[in-house]
Amino acid sequence: MTAAAPFRVLVCGTNFGRFYAEAVQRRPGYVLAGILSRGSAASRAYAKGAGVPFFTDVDHLPVDIDAACVAVSSSISGGEGTDLARSLMDRGIHVLQEHPVHLAELTACLQHARRRGVQYRVNTHYPYITPVRSFIEAARRLTTLQKPLFVDAATPVHLMHPMVDILGQALGTLRPWRFADPAALPSDIGPQPFRTLQGMVGGVPVTLRVHHQLDPSDRDNHALHWHRLSIGTEGGVLALADTHGPVLWSPRLHISRDDDRRFLLDGPGTGSLGLGTTAVVGSTGTFRNVFTDLWPQAIGSALDGLRDAAVRGGDALRAGQYDLAVCRIWSDLAARLGPPEIVRPGSPRPLSAGDLFPDPAPAPEPVPQRNASAGNIVEGTSYSPSAEFFDLVAARHTASASASAVAALFADAELGEGPVVDIGAGTGLVSEAVARARPDVEILACEPAVGMRAVLTSRVFSDPDLRSRVTITADAAPDLELPDRIGAVLLCGVLGHLDVVERRRLWERLRQRLAPGGLVVVELMQFDAPLALPETRLATAHAGQHRYEWSFYGTPDEADASAMRLHTTWRVHREDEPGVVREVHDSYRWHPFGLRDVAAESGMTVRTLPTRPGAPPLAVLTHESGTAPAAGPSPAVSITD
Repeated sequence: MTAAAPFRVLVCGTNFGRFYAEAVQRRPGYVLAGILSRGSAASRAYAKGAGVPFFTDVDHLPVDIDAACVAVSSSISGGEGTDLARSLMDRGIHVLQEHPVHLAELTACLQHARRRGVQYRVNTHYPYITPVRSFIEAARRLTTLQKPLFVDAATPVHLMHPMVDILGQALGTLRPWRFADPAALPSDIGPQPFRTLQGMVGGVPVTLRVHHQLDPSDRDNHALHWHRLSIGTEGGVLALADTHGPVLWSPRLHISRDDDRRFLLDGPGTGSLGLGTTAVVGSTGTFRNVFTDLWPQAIGSALDGLRDAAVRGGDALRAGQYDLAVCRIWSDLAARLGPPEIVRPGSPRPLSAGDLFPDPAPAPEPVPQRNASAGNIVEGTSYSPSAEFFDLVAARHTASASASAVAALFADAELGEGPVVDIGAGTGLVSEAVARARPDVEILACEPAVGMRAVLTSRVFSDPDLRSRVTITADAAPDLELPDRIGAVLLCGVLGHLDVVERRRLWERLRQRLAPGGLVVVELMQFDAPLALPETRLATAHAGQHRYEWSFYGTPDEADASAMRLHTTWRVHREDEPGVVREVHDSYRWHPFGLRDVAAESGMTVRTLPTRPGAPPLAVLTHESGTAPAAGPSPAVSITD
């Protein structure tokens, strides 16, 4: 077979198998060739609804099937999935089998695949889930920068096999590994749902907590939680909050001291104090999203791996050595833990965040918001997932709105002494416009998000003029390092990432450094209070054979009545095929503010700056008297038109 040929896939089982069938039908390059099951009315109806043949016997399968997804329990779970997998391989069919599979059965299946000249893989599923994949990729980058010092992991017992796989992929290796027996539980402390094992994987110390209770008839519904995993280095802790996200990064808290052992909170060497205490990477959806999107996408990725192996050919047993090592560690852990406690609890009552946190103030009637900010950022927001798409729409928006208005303002202004500081410079669109308008100024472009900063750096390095005048830093507001004198400040799409206290701290620092004649430009959103914004497609762009669609919506923040959550979604379509090739979500907290808030918090004279109709408004701030105030209480507020 060739990589270009449609991959005809049989799905075995229609319980979890429905997710496999959905993945096959959605993914380009695959064809659902049929459903195989014992013959229940529900399975027959599912095959009929999918418009594919239905089979109850392997011997009756057509000869043109390339691969089979065996979503039928193996013998370790009381099913016949492994026998079915062997029968399918006897017919020259490649097999992807749902976990878990006993070590002896996995070994036998890989040997059988070698004899039959086909590929066989166990799908541990969860390492392919998008948030887990994001965690794994970040962990691999982290471990190239710093040595892992510890792993703290927690899992329900029936998902322990995938947890080992996640660990191995995150650390880049499984060996050396070993675990000790869990400590004995004292008889006088009562039942304990968790057992703890100490050990190491890939030479890294591991603490593994296992929810060691199981309802044999309904495993997933009675797990107290799913995968949770943290990897720590000297620079911070990378954490997977849950199997379905989000991923968290918490930088290491480290404060320098002076000769008297007092904390140094300002000045040179304190830039790391501007790091967000925890950055949330990616957004979370609903459980319905898990079933409709995350799981089929993950299965599709596993199928891609099987198909690639089938195209390459080769020895399945040799290729399966990593899978055997994962299974061997899982088997060792299971043996040390012993049989789980059997429980049969009643149905739980899931709680929402609103059950725990005060309800936000009632939101006004939804108002379509068609012009989001040009989108600069501060630490503590994500943006890296969507950084690759940013300039597709931001370049057009910025050129016709904020950048042109700011450039016109700066071209005629007598700026104060010192550089222009672009706080949250994003990909550098506004910085570049200012540089073109004012070839006489130096620019300090501050951007903490790695993805956005990569584009900014590329923009600056590719232009000799920008390269000679633009200095790039990774600092974040409000505590970024600032020069002693500042000629002008740009705050485009930034202030809402800071709460009121943080904004006032930033304003105080800027007032102290803004030179006489200096000015500050602030980009505002078109709302100044939390509200619900319905999902709206903001832009469409084309590149090559792909069409990119950008959607945006807002919701009140459940934990903070003064804030809201802004969500963006990028969907990539191929022009000649239906469906979505790729979908990327991003989300961040936003504290709405208006012109009067800017005036009150900054203590400066504020006026609006004309821009094109429908674009986010701009405000220009100056010292009221034209001279920089001394540090201390804010001067009187003034707003002019």
